Amino acid sequence: MITKSEILHAKILIVDDQEPNVLLLEQLLGDSGYVSVSSTMNPQEVGSLHLKNCYDLILLDLQMPVMDGFQVMEDLKANSKDAYLPVLVLTAQPGHKLRALQTGAKDFISKPFDLVEVKTRIHNMLEVRLLHKKLENYNTRLEQTVLERTAELRESEARYRSLTELASDWYWEQDQNGAYTKVSGPALEMLGIQANALVGVTADVQTSGWDESEREALRAIIAARQPFLDFVIHRINPDGSRQQFRVSGEPMFNQSSRFLGYRGIGVEFSTT
Repeated sequence: MITKSEILHAKILIVDDQEPNVLLLEQLLGDSGYVSVSSTMNPQEVGSLHLKNCYDLILLDLQMPVMDGFQVMEDLKANSKDAYLPVLVLTAQPGHKLRALQTGAKDFISKPFDLVEVKTRIHNMLEVRLLHKKLENYNTRLEQTVLERTAELRESEARYRSLTELASDWYWEQDQNGAYTKVSGPALEMLGIQANALVGVTADVQTSGWDESEREALRAIIAARQPFLDFVIHRINPDGSRQQFRVSGEPMFNQSSRFLGYRGIGVEFSTT
């Protein structure tokens, strides 16, 4: 919501080459409680004034020498940082109203002025303008928050991977189809396995030496999308020695709860 105080403190610029009109609008706005009202009778300086002060509302006369109101609006659109054009045009020509709206004006006030209409249109347009600015600011803060949270999550994930790799003999990730997408760790060399050779290979591919019943039990856990901790699995090497490993893993999901795959670690804890 926009408060009455916010509306009365909005920055307003009056642009009219006729001094009586400027004085009338200044008095009307002052009597209504507006506290940040300025004016100019030189339409050529409107663009630079708006860039400097970012007015919430510009009351713009259309019939002016040297540079009319339509040219002023084109200049504002070309040089303003804000896509929203906060212009309320002042015109005595009914035929100019549609053209002004098509040029970018948000509303119009007819001359000669109806003071009740003037106050009402100014109040309503300022309320819309300030709501628009609040929404823009909110979206900017939201976008910045998302970027910060994304960076934090990436940093957290990087720390997690670094720690798990340091605390384990190997680290692995699989996609939703069970194919390895990342495998690393010194145990791979001990097992005589090349990490690159595993990338793209699914976990259910038969490799020599592993206990198939244990592998089948592990596949069932993964198929059920369940985490597992210190799952024990054995391997018999070509020389007859027997190794035991503890494997832990967890499923990965995105924000829409779509399954992405698994990641986990493995540790050798016994060789006989």
